[in-house]
Amino acid sequence: MIEAYLKDEKERASQGIPPLPLNPEQTADLCKLLRKPPKGKEEFLLGLLKNRVSPGVDPAAKVKAEFLAGVVSGKIASPPIAPKDAIAILGTMLGGYNVAPLVAALKDKKLSGDAAKALSGITLVYDAFDGVAALAKAKNEAAQQVMNSWAEAEWFTSRPGVPETILLRVFKVDGEINTDDFSPAGDAWSRPDIPLHALAMGKTRFKGGLDTIAAFRKEGARVAFVGDVVGTGSSRKSACNSVLWHIGDSIPCVPNKKTRGVIIGGVIAPIFFNTAQDSGALPLKADVTGMKTGDTIVIDTKKSVITDVSGKVLSKFTLSPNTLADEFRAGGRIPLIIGKALTARARKALGMKPSTVFTQADNPVPKKDQAYSQAQKIVGAACGLPGVLPGTACTPKMTTVGSQDTTGPMTADELKELACLKFQAPMFMQSFCHTAAYPKPSDVKMHKNLPPFVSSRGGVALRPGDGVIHSWLNRLLVPDTLGTGGDSHTRFPIGVSFPAGSGLVAFAGALGFMPLDMPESVLVRFKGKLNPGMTLRDAVNAIPYFAIKKGLLTVPKKN
Repeated sequence: MIEAYLKDEKERASQGIPPLPLNPEQTADLCKLLRKPPKGKEEFLLGLLKNRVSPGVDPAAKVKAEFLAGVVSGKIASPPIAPKDAIAILGTMLGGYNVAPLVAALKDKKLSGDAAKALSGITLVYDAFDGVAALAKAKNEAAQQVMNSWAEAEWFTSRPGVPETILLRVFKVDGEINTDDFSPAGDAWSRPDIPLHALAMGKTRFKGGLDTIAAFRKEGARVAFVGDVVGTGSSRKSACNSVLWHIGDSIPCVPNKKTRGVIIGGVIAPIFFNTAQDSGALPLKADVTGMKTGDTIVIDTKKSVITDVSGKVLSKFTLSPNTLADEFRAGGRIPLIIGKALTARARKALGMKPSTVFTQADNPVPKKDQAYSQAQKIVGAACGLPGVLPGTACTPKMTTVGSQDTTGPMTADELKELACLKFQAPMFMQSFCHTAAYPKPSDVKMHKNLPPFVSSRGGVALRPGDGVIHSWLNRLLVPDTLGTGGDSHTRFPIGVSFPAGSGLVAFAGALGFMPLDMPESVLVRFKGKLNPGMTLRDAVNAIPYFAIKKGLLTVPKKN
């Protein structure tokens, strides 16, 4: 096992990337070795267990959690790992298979304090919350400590926030950069392997750019990715993953993934901005005309200015939305939403008032007798409101969630990290519409492995050749409900649907709702009576014609 791992490590090191995370078979072999480790290899093997196994409900995480649970209970002996050490390692696994043994350890007087400390930092507990709450009600002190910690949001307050000043080296790309520049479609097969896929970033748009960034990083500098227009095009989380791989910070105990990178754009496409939020990055919209590659800049987050090292102001910005600092601190918008829900649940169980720790979204206030467009009413109904105004940060329920195949394996990885074993969205569908006709070897493997992964969680997996996901979802979505899909340029037009990267698709499927910054929509008023033979659909289809005629829309002359 050691020889095979070191061989893989050497091969990938030649490409400048780390080895793949351990698979279940490697993890099982590792756990066997840790029962009686070869002399001199103890720290090496322990490092693999701590840092090279994916967290959540990855199959390898299950092997790891079961081994550590055995050490905690005393059924398994491992010289390098004492029961307290095992609990500490379980506490780094985000959620999922690690939670049950930690809850059980709350009843062990010798280990309860360590278990409480570990659980206090975990937010992906789902139904295990009820077990902790029951123990707390039964006067278990360790469980009470966990409940109080969750209620006080210590999982959030213990993390570093946005620094007051950030010293950065600029890597700038002029003009418009789309998500295909970051994550080329021709390299879609490698997207789940973040470090490998990141090697393709900019290979046609900014050749040699990765070497420049690497040189800056080697000098010890933090790097800001800067562009005039950043992230237009398709909603690919792989694009943000690649950017963060080159400019971000490693995540402890989460292999081959990074966060907390700074992205500055004169314009940042909304989808890409949201993906950056979800990834724990710091996206800033600011004038970048005074910046060029190689410059050293200082971001003052208190004064909201960007200066050069002499103090000359280059640009101003606003941390927007106003919750962005909280999202950055929590490790992303998605972890923040999940954590806030856990804190609210704990405070309700303890009879406490709502928390004041978090920044409240600065949403527009409806006027008296506020009118709403059809889309605003539909989103409102999904939020339990009469309507939702543009610019409102909300979390509407998703009745239909679609995952397509070029991002499906990434969505599966996100679902594992969210510790999702059952979809909460009523309909989760996985298609194979992009890879069925001419599958690569990696596609054939995906066609075999992804369907059981989806169906085991209560989703529906189409077969290769069944057709395009949008046509299927058009038949299934109820017209007055919401859906989301991972193929942003077409999606499904019945009802209201919103584009999403693989991370948000996973979140919507796992939780049954998704974070949304409500965009503007068109309000259309119909007057008079329909002419004989004209349907309402005919009238709706005529809207673009009259909009063009009145100059509200323009069409290029060649069309």
